[in-house]
Amino acid sequence: MTAPFASKHAADRAGTKAFPPFRPHPLLKSGHAQTIAASYLHGAPKVRTAERDHRVRLDDGDHVVLHDDRPAGWGPGDPTAVLLHGLAGCHRSTYMVRATRKLNAENVRTFRMDYRTCGAARELATRPYHAGQSGDVLAALRFIARLCPGSPLNLIGYSMGGNVALKTLGENPGALPDEMHRAVTINPAIDLAVCCDFLTGPMQRLYDRHFARHLTRHVTGHSAFAEVSRHLLESPVVRIRDFDERFTVPRWGFDGIEDYYRTASSAQFIKQIEVPTLILHSRDDPLIPGHLFETLDRSECVALYLSDHGGHLGFIGVRGVDPDRRWMDWRIVDWLTGRVGISDVPQSSHRGWRLSISPPTAIGAPSLTAP
Repeated sequence: MTAPFASKHAADRAGTKAFPPFRPHPLLKSGHAQTIAASYLHGAPKVRTAERDHRVRLDDGDHVVLHDDRPAGWGPGDPTAVLLHGLAGCHRSTYMVRATRKLNAENVRTFRMDYRTCGAARELATRPYHAGQSGDVLAALRFIARLCPGSPLNLIGYSMGGNVALKTLGENPGALPDEMHRAVTINPAIDLAVCCDFLTGPMQRLYDRHFARHLTRHVTGHSAFAEVSRHLLESPVVRIRDFDERFTVPRWGFDGIEDYYRTASSAQFIKQIEVPTLILHSRDDPLIPGHLFETLDRSECVALYLSDHGGHLGFIGVRGVDPDRRWMDWRIVDWLTGRVGISDVPQSSHRGWRLSISPPTAIGAPSLTAP
């Protein structure tokens, strides 16, 4: 291996670097400003085209696609990371591109995932993605574990992708590959019903309509959904909930919208997570309410940093803290490389820990309780 990488048990101990609290850019102190600026101020240098794209066949015959960016110095046993985009995203989403560049610089091989019908998987699926498809992510993780045996396997999820990541980690921990190492989620939508209700607020409705329009365009332009699209367009789709009731629920056979939101939400599984996981969220997120995290029931393997500022996938900070202003990118790098451990996350942002420190294990060792 060409670079040291922390064992997963080391997450219980302090790292080699302080965890800097988020301090917002002086002109971007509101959650809306952070969210909007992050969407338009890309600041993401182009990464080379992925060396290889992998089509992962799912149990029902559909496919997801993994975009494989391998650093020149990467070798067997070196770390890997899977990146999961948010609603309306794909492998080209700027937060995915930025994280890929920074992780590649740390000799981490990255796999940017396109969900069913997204990005390069657009015409490779007959059913659309939804917010709780942990089975698809598990299939991708197992594929990478076979492709890179013995390499520490990390998971990164943004927004909706954060919900799917947490659900994957906690729903059935014993089903995860032995190579699972660490995970990070940013602004995860851990309770879909609460998030949809939150979007009915006067300032949130614009976001709701924006995503509802995107989802409608996404499916009406797909050949596999021509018949159902006509039903979808019989009346205006102005909310995400409208779209889910008319399209997601019947397409996937859920027993109503409440059944979908309940079963697809990750909050119920976070207490079962056995992989060291960092959750980053902001109280001023205009899409996902901060109160969801105030009393979140989580396992001792899950650290939470809840900032007063940052918006949704924003976290554009002041100068001088990190090499650039993208605070959340550097927290991902620090966590996955072991420079930051659980005890480094500010005490005001997580519960008291019942630490159970195990001896260090070899890189790529089995998860905390996996056989």
